[in-house]
Amino acid sequence: MIRFYFHPTPNPAKVALFLAETELPYELKPVDTSKGEQHSDWFRAINPNGKVPAILDTDGPGGKEARVFDSTAILIYLAEKTGRFLGSAEDRPELLSWLLFLASGLGPFSGQAVHFQHAAPAGLDYAVNRYRREAERHYQVLNDHLEGRTFIVGDTYTIADMSAWGWLDRASRVLKGTDNPLASFPNLQRFFETIDARPAVVRARETGKDHAFKRVNDEETKRALFPSNYPPAR
Repeated sequence: MIRFYFHPTPNPAKVALFLAETELPYELKPVDTSKGEQHSDWFRAINPNGKVPAILDTDGPGGKEARVFDSTAILIYLAEKTGRFLGSAEDRPELLSWLLFLASGLGPFSGQAVHFQHAAPAGLDYAVNRYRREAERHYQVLNDHLEGRTFIVGDTYTIADMSAWGWLDRASRVLKGTDNPLASFPNLQRFFETIDARPAVVRARETGKDHAFKRVNDEETKRALFPSNYPPAR
C-alpha cells in the first residue's frame, strides 16, 4: 500500500495524476501546510525537508517500508515500481534531462513567480520581474522543444508530461494578469490541453476534495508557509 501525503498544490498534483493513471492502490494522508502540519515531527520523519508530496511504500524494495520525498523522485520511483510511463530505454537520457529541467527550473521559478506576485509585500519590483521573466523563459524553452512533438520525450506519454502538467495547470497564477496565460506559447498550450483532456486528470483533480484544507491566509498560514521570513522561536 502507498501512503500519499498530499496538499492541493502543483507538486502533489503530479503524483496524484500518476496514481490516477495507474490506479495504483493508495491511502491519502492530507497534510495541511497552511496549518504547519508539514513541520511536525511525524511528517519530518517522512520528509526531513518538511515539504509535500511524500509517500511511504509499505512494500518497498526487499519488502521493506520505503519513504520517498520530492515529486520527481516519487514519479521515478513509482514509474520504476509499476513499469509504466518511463518511455523507452533509449529515451531514458532525455527523460531524466527534462525531468530535472522541470524540477530545478520551470517548477521553482514558477513557484517564486507566484510568491512575489501574490504573497510578497508590494514594492519588490526587481524580484517580481526576475522570477516572472525566468518563468516565461522556461516556458519558452519547453515551448520550442515541443515544436512538432506531442509529448516531451519520445512518442509516448511519460512522467515528464505529468510533471509539466502539475505546474502548467497553475499558469494563470504564474503569469498573473493574463486572460490566456499560454497564448504566447502555442506548442505549450496544445501540449497542456492534450494532457488535461485525459480521463485520469479528472480523477486527479478530485484528490483530497473531501478534506477541509485551511483556506484562510492569516498570520498562522504565513508563518507555516514561509517560516524563514520569521526569527526562530526561542
